[in-house]
Amino acid sequence: MSSVFNQVKHPYHLVTPSPWPFLGSFSALGFVVGLAGFMNNYQGSLYLTFFGFFCIIFTMFVWWRDIIREGTFEGAHTKKVQAGLRFGVILFIVSEVMFFFSFFWTFFHSSLAPAIEIGQSWPPLEISVLSPWGIPLLNTVILLTSGATITVCHHGIVWGAKKISVQYLGFTIGLAIFFILFQAFEYLNAPFTISDSVYGSIFFMTTGFHGFHVAIGTIYLIVCYFRLSADHFTRTHHIGFLGAAWYWHFVDVVWLFLFIVVYWFCGS
Repeated sequence: MSSVFNQVKHPYHLVTPSPWPFLGSFSALGFVVGLAGFMNNYQGSLYLTFFGFFCIIFTMFVWWRDIIREGTFEGAHTKKVQAGLRFGVILFIVSEVMFFFSFFWTFFHSSLAPAIEIGQSWPPLEISVLSPWGIPLLNTVILLTSGATITVCHHGIVWGAKKISVQYLGFTIGLAIFFILFQAFEYLNAPFTISDSVYGSIFFMTTGFHGFHVAIGTIYLIVCYFRLSADHFTRTHHIGFLGAAWYWHFVDVVWLFLFIVVYWFCGS
């Protein structure tokens, strides 16, 4: 009977039992409970927060290590599995689109019909907005350039040109770091804060969450850089890098909308 089951072949990957989802869920629980306790001045809650955070980082490392081993060295990522992973990345990006859509909805709701509490004007009275032709324009050029360099890197992987792909992925990571540094400089020198009316709240929430996504994408690209250097990606199997490239293009497109709507619309 066992020989019959051993002869069953299919292109799908049946995941083996793993302790990491269990550990990850309790790590997230500990992190959230500790953070809530810290915000309410409970003694010792900060230790629980850091413990939960480091457990989450550890879980991410070992879980993704197992996935890399399964897909790269054990051949578990067949064409069917890769197609499922691609659809998963697409659905994740769609959910992120809806996330940012809510912020743009809030922006237009407040800007197209300004309330009397903010002087019935947009930007609100006494708010000095940032010029779109300084750091925002520079960051736009940086992100668009990074979108081009990561595309060259992708083509280098497909063509089997490892040296070119590694080089241009390094360029992309460098541009991403410059973007984060320039945005931090902009925040430090902004003439308003997040508590300055609805404009300040929308500005820092929208651009801040975008910056957070850029930081996450940068970490993703750094991991891909080391994997690419270690020959984990081939011409036909580089779904890990493909997800990072799609995510980075999504970040580029969102920034274009941010530049036009939040900076240009308000600063022109």
